[in-house]
Amino acid sequence: MKIAVDAMGGDQAPLEIVKGAFSAVKELDDIEVVLVGDEQKIKSSIAELNVQSDNISIFHASEVVAMDEPATYAVRKKKDSSITRCAGLVSKGEAEAVVSAGNTGAAVAASMVCMRTLEGVKRPGIGIFIPTMHGSCMVIDAGANISCKPLHFLQYGVMASVYCESVLNIEKPTVGLLNVGEEDAKGNDLVKEAFGLLSNSSLNFVGNVEGREIFDKDVNIVVCEGFVGNILLKFFEGLTEDFLSTFRTEAKKDPETSRGLSLCEPVLKSILNRSDYSEYGGVPLLGVNGISIISHGRSDAKAIHNAIKAAMRISKYSVNEHIVEELKNNGCMEVG
Repeated sequence: MKIAVDAMGGDQAPLEIVKGAFSAVKELDDIEVVLVGDEQKIKSSIAELNVQSDNISIFHASEVVAMDEPATYAVRKKKDSSITRCAGLVSKGEAEAVVSAGNTGAAVAASMVCMRTLEGVKRPGIGIFIPTMHGSCMVIDAGANISCKPLHFLQYGVMASVYCESVLNIEKPTVGLLNVGEEDAKGNDLVKEAFGLLSNSSLNFVGNVEGREIFDKDVNIVVCEGFVGNILLKFFEGLTEDFLSTFRTEAKKDPETSRGLSLCEPVLKSILNRSDYSEYGGVPLLGVNGISIISHGRSDAKAIHNAIKAAMRISKYSVNEHIVEELKNNGCMEVG
């Protein structure tokens, strides 16, 4: 399997990206990585790391989409950007997947423009994982589509269910709809109509889920529009980091409590690991005609390594083929 990695994407590019790619090809069998970006900078990173592998190659791209650039504009204007070239390699069949820790909007735009969507998919969705009392919950969409229609919610549910069944081995994953209350009549017109579509599908739909219930309700998947999902993601990341930082700061103010803090460190570390984006590496952009893994902007070598593994799993379990099949089974191509 050949994976195009955006070597220039992310706060720690290209050194950590290159390091993660070499780590992945060393551990994983039948993997080739194409490092896409400024050839000289990539070669300098390789020289600094003093590594080599026959399964690593370089594809030169002269431009980079900055984190603060308007995504669609940047992708269309910067034809030779590293993320656009990555997606282009997949569209041409010269790679099977793309991994990027760069501008998320640009990664989504490049994937859609170059790779297009799977048959029947109206809008792709980013599936993120939030740790809960019962394991983890996949929230989709987390920012790919901020202007949703009811059909998109249904398709998100189908695509996420396929992913959870195929990759995570969850039998009949439960699907909930993010709403302001549990009652069927709650929500705006968009959510109410989506509720009807989900209720009449073959999905294991369990009804509305309030924001607080994501953490304590045993639900595998929660669907929402991208605007809401992205706010939820950023709020959760900030809350987790702030809680742990505040906990340590307050504990150190008192000598006795400070001594007890050392006993709590293993628990705190466990909590942090469950929320650590580098543990899962990247999240899938489901619905594009290829494999697109979006990593956190602060990704280090470990995160990129795990993002490459995530791309491998999607390929191994033929997730895209199953998505198209299930969309047809649920009549998602004819609804709305």
